Amino acid sequence: MLLAVDIGNSAIKLGVFDDRDMLVERHVLDPGLAHTFAEALKSEINTAVISSVVPKLTPVVSEAIKKRYGIIAKVIANDHDLGIKVNYRPIEDAGNDRLVNSAAAAHFYGVPCIVISFGTATTVDVVSRDHVLLGGLIAPGVKMSAAALHEKTARLPLIDIEGEFSPTSETTETSIRSGVILSQIGLIEKVISQVEAKIGKPKVVATGGYAAKFAELCPLIDVVDRDLTLKGLCRIARGR
Repeated sequence: MLLAVDIGNSAIKLGVFDDRDMLVERHVLDPGLAHTFAEALKSEINTAVISSVVPKLTPVVSEAIKKRYGIIAKVIANDHDLGIKVNYRPIEDAGNDRLVNSAAAAHFYGVPCIVISFGTATTVDVVSRDHVLLGGLIAPGVKMSAAALHEKTARLPLIDIEGEFSPTSETTETSIRSGVILSQIGLIEKVISQVEAKIGKPKVVATGGYAAKFAELCPLIDVVDRDLTLKGLCRIARGR
């Protein structure tokens, strides 16, 4: 079995794949469980691959894998050949997850494509017909935006993202929720429109914790794949 590990800012995602590349086990854990996460897995692992945007957790997870399974995990570096050309400068600054997602979306869903990841931050990446990662953007995610409004003001409450929203909200809570959600939708629609004018109609792939929610709200999103990063890591580890 192959273990794919996606170390993010808010969570550690684990995926176990069989010899046919079928996802047979999936977990989402708090980063604080990094040193013990292997205990959550039922499968026996003989290969492991890691993508990480939290450098201090990478050796912790690697050591946990080595201790539990007796194997050395492959850590994806930014200069790894993912099957796409990367026009990001310097490449060391690009998030591993963004690179893996871009390559995975191009492979599984075709090019040109836009990958939108709804996580701690909302990231957008664009891959051309020539399999070139042209670049993208980084914006505050929905929870981060809501938290910032609460933390940087005297009276605005911390609100739950789930619930009703409207451009003509009549309460403070729904006003905040509406501003956060509709600003994300506006961002997505504007980016898709500008990218389409530049490179032609792209396949729009959404991933991350809020992908399904925004796919319901934005018909321009074609595909929701919550396991895009894990599937991309599996493909990289097996050289496909």
